[in-house]
Amino acid sequence: MQEKKHIYHLRYFHRSSKKPGTPPGTLSSSSGNEAEQTRMNILRYDQRKVEQLVNVTVQSIATPKGTKRMWLDVTGLRNLEAIEQIGKIFHLHPLLLEDITHTDQRPKFDTYDDILYIVARMFSQDEHHGIHSEQVSIIIGKTFVISFQERAGDVFDPVRERLQMGKKTIHTNGPAYLAYSLLDTIVDNYFLILEDIGERIEILEDKLIKNPTPETLHSINRLKQDALVLRRSVWPLRDVVNRFEREDSSLLNKETRVYVRDLYDHTVQIIEAIETYRDVLSGMVDLYLSSVSNKMNAIMKVLTIIATIFIPLTFIAGVYGMNFKYMPELSWRYGYLLVLLVMVLLVIGMLGYFKKKGWFE
Repeated sequence: MQEKKHIYHLRYFHRSSKKPGTPPGTLSSSSGNEAEQTRMNILRYDQRKVEQLVNVTVQSIATPKGTKRMWLDVTGLRNLEAIEQIGKIFHLHPLLLEDITHTDQRPKFDTYDDILYIVARMFSQDEHHGIHSEQVSIIIGKTFVISFQERAGDVFDPVRERLQMGKKTIHTNGPAYLAYSLLDTIVDNYFLILEDIGERIEILEDKLIKNPTPETLHSINRLKQDALVLRRSVWPLRDVVNRFEREDSSLLNKETRVYVRDLYDHTVQIIEAIETYRDVLSGMVDLYLSSVSNKMNAIMKVLTIIATIFIPLTFIAGVYGMNFKYMPELSWRYGYLLVLLVMVLLVIGMLGYFKKKGWFE
């Protein structure tokens, strides 16, 4: 079966969908017509009870009261009116809402009064190792966390299971810890992608040693681009996590800061792995070029040896191919056999000389 071509779903530069001169805070989806329909799911929880609401309407959303907390998970950014209504319910700044709908944001950390806002990139892979990226926006309030995703399908199922199982840490440490858990799950997924890249690098190393082909070089360039895209997302995320841990906010307690500090160590570890892979891939390109050059040199050596062997044979054939009437050995009965014997001896002698010089190695 023919392997499908790798398609990169990530761009180095995104054209903004915002028209020049548009007032700040104006919502406009940068996902275009491909944006999914907006769906909203709610998890309300406290230390005793967890309540899950699926595919709710904006009218049914309300800020939790008392000790209850809420996670509002919004998937799909097509319904700008619904997003604007969510902003009114939770008193979100217009610039924050604008950043949510413009999905070409660099990972960043912002504060708006008593609201913390985090932007990160979430990655996934298909069966052909193609990397897909989407923007995830996380808003942290006193009693709520709101996450905005571009499309259905995420890596947050472990967090949902922990909430459903009533794990004490995630229930007692407030919304900031829930936001940390979401970020930690995103970062853990980076490790899975890096592991896949590492396995593909090992396979390519074997191919480079045994039989490098143009397809091998194409695969190396694919991996280099994957590593570059990951690097562009993780480097700013490191600063985001660092600011998150050091932010002077009442939303973050001492225990949550310890966990966020550990998350910072994970991002540094990922960056080091990415830099290592980039160096390895750059070396693999040099190794490929060297292997191709050595292969070409070996071919040229064989052709040169063949050409060298035929030079004296061509000379002898040329001499005896001249149409002079009086030439030695023309009338001799065994002249033809003698010339052939001389040619064979020349070939054997030259091959022995080449072998002695080590030209066949």
